[in-house]
Amino acid sequence: MWFRNLCLYRFTKPLEAAPEELEQQLAERHFQPLGSLQPETMGWTEPLGKEGAQLIHAAGGYLMLCARREEKILPAAAVRELLEARLEEVEAREGRRVRGREKQRMKDEVLLDMLPRAFSRSQRQYAYLDPKNGWLVIDSASRNRAEAFIGLLRETLGSLPVVPFKTKESPAAHMTRWLQEQRAPAGFEVMDECELRATGEEAGVVRIRKEDLFSEEVGAHLDAGKQVTRLALRFDERMSFLIDEELHLKRLRFEDTVLDEAAETGAGTPAEHFDADFALMTLELARLLPRLGELFGGMED
Repeated sequence: MWFRNLCLYRFTKPLEAAPEELEQQLAERHFQPLGSLQPETMGWTEPLGKEGAQLIHAAGGYLMLCARREEKILPAAAVRELLEARLEEVEAREGRRVRGREKQRMKDEVLLDMLPRAFSRSQRQYAYLDPKNGWLVIDSASRNRAEAFIGLLRETLGSLPVVPFKTKESPAAHMTRWLQEQRAPAGFEVMDECELRATGEEAGVVRIRKEDLFSEEVGAHLDAGKQVTRLALRFDERMSFLIDEELHLKRLRFEDTVLDEAAETGAGTPAEHFDADFALMTLELARLLPRLGELFGGMED
């Protein structure tokens, strides 16, 4: 279980509930399959899947959670086609145009008629809690999906005092300065991808991939006033990722040295493999996350 994207949140108050108490609370929102007329549903499922019986997987003080979301797939084109057919029927029969609330009501009826026959799609979303250091780490490339996860967790627990991870100084300003000065901060390596964004009324975007970011071409963009809003970095020769100005990490990739260490743990069963991977991943991220705060002037209080 290796995360590929990181949406990072900080606890504003300590999480004091014990894993056993959290387990009971999550059980009250255990995932239930969709009913025939439900467009979507979301609940908690076992992180280990069929290999586990617990909704919280604890290891080394970290708590892994898994939310499962199931939703009906209603293609917009199919909805529109059926709605237009019904509108034409009413307008031809009654000799008038259907508008406003009546049209919306007919669309709602179309959706209800289609739901029982629609296919469904199921997705799992993983996250872990680090109560000791105050982190909630969600594996999501979408901030909206991460917020949906937080919404479910907040409803389950009654409250969830977390805020997005922010730093005292601008990540974009720091990343821009690294490229201007052609240097990387200690422990990091600038890779070959970035996004540059102009400021002002005509803000354009330049995306650069597989190029030397210390080149004259990139320097010319910076001299013209563009700022770095995304930057590919490598940390301690252990992992690489693309970080943006909102401190959202995408395309997280652990290096072969880390994966080899995981393979050498002697884990035999799928559950043991999951446990070993989770333990090693959280150990690596526990080194990275505080450094991200240090890079940009410290974490916001």
